[in-house]
Amino acid sequence: MNRRRFLQGTIFAATTSWWAKGSEGKMKAKRWSEEKTWEWQEKVGWLRGCNYIPRTAVNTIEMWQAETFDEQTIDQELGWAKKVCLNSIRVFLHYLVWEADPDGFKKRLDKFLAIAHKHGISVMLVLFDDCWNQEPKLGQQEPPIPGVHNSRWVASPGRSRVLDRKAWKGLEAYVKDIVGRFGKDERVIAWDLYNEPGNEGMGEKSLPLVEASFDWAREVSPSQPLTVGLWANFEDAMHQRFVELSDVLSFHAYDPPEGVRKKIEWLSLFKRPILCTEFLRRQVGNTFAALLPVFFQHKVGWYFWGLVAGKTQTYLDWSSKPGDPPPKVWQHDLLHSDGTPFDPSEVELLCEWAQRNPFAKGKQGGDEQ
Repeated sequence: MNRRRFLQGTIFAATTSWWAKGSEGKMKAKRWSEEKTWEWQEKVGWLRGCNYIPRTAVNTIEMWQAETFDEQTIDQELGWAKKVCLNSIRVFLHYLVWEADPDGFKKRLDKFLAIAHKHGISVMLVLFDDCWNQEPKLGQQEPPIPGVHNSRWVASPGRSRVLDRKAWKGLEAYVKDIVGRFGKDERVIAWDLYNEPGNEGMGEKSLPLVEASFDWAREVSPSQPLTVGLWANFEDAMHQRFVELSDVLSFHAYDPPEGVRKKIEWLSLFKRPILCTEFLRRQVGNTFAALLPVFFQHKVGWYFWGLVAGKTQTYLDWSSKPGDPPPKVWQHDLLHSDGTPFDPSEVELLCEWAQRNPFAKGKQGGDEQ
């Protein structure tokens, strides 16, 4: 207990310091108030979802290009998402697909949102991403490498454009066009502007684009909150900046359950709604059975990775190597490619917890039973 109080005091002191040094006037004025974030939370309720890419796409370029945009599979799989009691999905976009055909891209995105809405599922949209292969290219994508986790995933916009300020004019146009078009669309629940900034060795070199993305998005006044997820060292300067920028707080958690709980307790100090936008790593006990009670207790919305086992092969471990067979215990993913669950008891749990409401008046979180 004493150690926890000391940690809280240290965090509050650090928070006061970096907030004071930050852009007090400009960003503080534009960021949503705490009151507004809780009004949003009351409206949307308990978000229970997954990160989504159709099983027929190896990456987000293949998902969104006109030649491979697979409406039929998307419709089928989001129907499955509804059947397993999910009410939201987190979805990555890709800058290069927009750059090549802005109008066509927006039409496909509108179709996607219509399909999700038909199934009663809201959508969180992700604009940028530092993960995996750093030089994305349009056109036919390479097939997945057998036995390798997410072997063809591509960053957006990619390292060279993140570092080249001359490319930012296009990135600014992308953010303002997409957020401007869908920023008051009730089918969109929130904007996750940048997935795992600093990953793949980028470090703080990605922070300027993160900050610029928030400025660009706020200029077009979306009605949904903005966020960027904490994913590595929550207490370093860059991750503290993510907290300062975000309307609602979000984070990734592939830790064992006690590590996830500690992250939530840390974020709870900032008195804003919290979303876990990535979890599920069964090998370390990061499971539905272990974490859904924790999320309920602390009123945390959640999105696991991912819905259907497909070309991304994210059921394999991060350390998987070419030729590795499917593991007995999947790392990520809920359903086989035919819609049957990897573990039927997980679907039962999802639907059991969907009947509960951590935000019901008079409730102080859940009882973890």
